Amino acid sequence: MTDRKIALITGGSRGIGFSCAKELANNGCDIIINDICDAATAQPAIDEIKALGVNAWFYQFDVSNDEQVKAAVDKMIEEHGHIDILLNNAGITKDGLFLRMDAEQWERVIKINLGSAYYVTHAVIKYMMKARQGSIINMSSIVGVHGNAGQANYSASKAGLIGLTKTLAKEFGSRNIRVNAVCPGFIQTAMTANLGNIEEYAKAIPMQRFGTPEDIAKVVKFLALDTDYVTGQAIEVAGGLML
Repeated sequence: MTDRKIALITGGSRGIGFSCAKELANNGCDIIINDICDAATAQPAIDEIKALGVNAWFYQFDVSNDEQVKAAVDKMIEEHGHIDILLNNAGITKDGLFLRMDAEQWERVIKINLGSAYYVTHAVIKYMMKARQGSIINMSSIVGVHGNAGQANYSASKAGLIGLTKTLAKEFGSRNIRVNAVCPGFIQTAMTANLGNIEEYAKAIPMQRFGTPEDIAKVVKFLALDTDYVTGQAIEVAGGLML
């Protein structure tokens, strides 16, 4: 058991999720990382977090499988006692123009990106209710606010996260559980590495650059640790892209 706050981060072994894990660890949180990869693949991430002076654990389970999620969360509580922060970060893309998008492309993205937030939050929030405190952060996207051609499934899933965020903020605010969403714009990750000419995309951004995973992590840290009175918000972190 630990007296530190514990943060559970889905899809946390790399990219934005891993940067958020390190930021929270640097601010005194113990970290539970979930991912679909095996333990050996996640071990370097766990070691790097432990080197920051906190505890870190890895749980492999499929966030789109309700039974796996329930079993894993119950095991976390049994082994560590509490979960204070939940970052629903797991996500995938299967892009394509809507007329060419088949049902598998649609359903898989919705189930991973939006369904997983339901499954994991539903499993965790009952423990937060008993503790009468908690912070839940859903990793949405600027395309969930503004849409994007070729990403009907991804945009719909991320828009759904915003609706979920606002509804849960209303339902659980009286239990001192805050629920917010972060909406990244163009961020330098493996997902955006295939875009090609990054400099051309950056010209459309008032700040003239892509964001970094660390830019997102700082906002997550603020929502998780630095405020007690912000809930139901969808915060765009996009360098002013859609102004």
